[in-house]
Amino acid sequence: MRALVLERKGELRLRDIDLPQDPGPDDVRIKVHTVGICGSDVHYYTHGAIGDYVVRAPMVLGHEGSGIIEAVGQNVQGLAVGDRVCMEPGIPDLSSRASKLGIYNVDPAVSFWATPPVHGILTSHVIHPAAFTYKLPRSVSFAEGAMVEPFAVGMHAAARARITPGDVAVVIGAGTIGIMVALAALAGGCSRVIISDISDAKLKIAAQYDGIIPVNPKTDDLVSAVNRETGNWGADVAFEASGAPQVFETIFKTVRPGGAVVLVGLPPKAVELDVNAAIAREVRIETVFRYANVFDRALALIASGRVNLKPLITRSYGFDQSIEAFKRAAEGRPADIKLQILMTPEVT
Repeated sequence: MRALVLERKGELRLRDIDLPQDPGPDDVRIKVHTVGICGSDVHYYTHGAIGDYVVRAPMVLGHEGSGIIEAVGQNVQGLAVGDRVCMEPGIPDLSSRASKLGIYNVDPAVSFWATPPVHGILTSHVIHPAAFTYKLPRSVSFAEGAMVEPFAVGMHAAARARITPGDVAVVIGAGTIGIMVALAALAGGCSRVIISDISDAKLKIAAQYDGIIPVNPKTDDLVSAVNRETGNWGADVAFEASGAPQVFETIFKTVRPGGAVVLVGLPPKAVELDVNAAIAREVRIETVFRYANVFDRALALIASGRVNLKPLITRSYGFDQSIEAFKRAAEGRPADIKLQILMTPEVT
């Protein structure tokens, strides 16, 4: 099959590659339609590694996807040939202790698309377990189906925050994941979300949504802005979604006594935390790694119309333009939120 292959750091090629094509008894074969470019895809392209995950052999990129089922295994129920679907990209060992505890996202044995050495889905077809394949409602497009994966990160973060209806949240970072977290927090019951970023272009996109209040810390101190919005009490929950090391030094000052900080962004190096500020407020600290048990809920929220992700899709490229799309993604243009690649644009 033809695929977009990361040969090594900084080198992408569109070429044929030998990948499985026959589904097992519990699998489906999916004709891939739309694939989103994730920040992790770009990081592997530009740096060749993310932490302990190092690209040591050619790897197909892409893990945010939607498509059409072409074949089903003999044990598969609830899915049929022709169904439009989206796919949860992490496949755990369902007999592992992590899976039995309901935290399969941190299963050491999880196989996750486009995470070395596992191939991704920027190719024509993919084999995937039916248990992690979800039928798209008629109201959800392929483009939105490919956005379920990043929105699931936001959903998982909102669930970890234990939001109470009427809460005020802060989200630091207005990139794809930051905006997803903000939308999930609003859907989860927050009355408003203060979102912070140094990019006015990204803040403008985030501010399209009712309930999101943009703050640029270059011109407005974030702690002061939070105090203005909360009567000097602080936010009920703060989400860190930027990964910027300097943020961790002050994030606890944005949270009310007894509030929560949810760490979503991955900093490029070890960071310093103001532990005294956290202890003085008895702040609860939560961490997020991908997601677990929320993919179907994320899809349901999108289908309900309560969460509109269409404004976040900046541009779509054809499969033959994949390398161009990745070069643009690597530029990090301020107004870009989500770039997608259409593998089979003739299908609607």
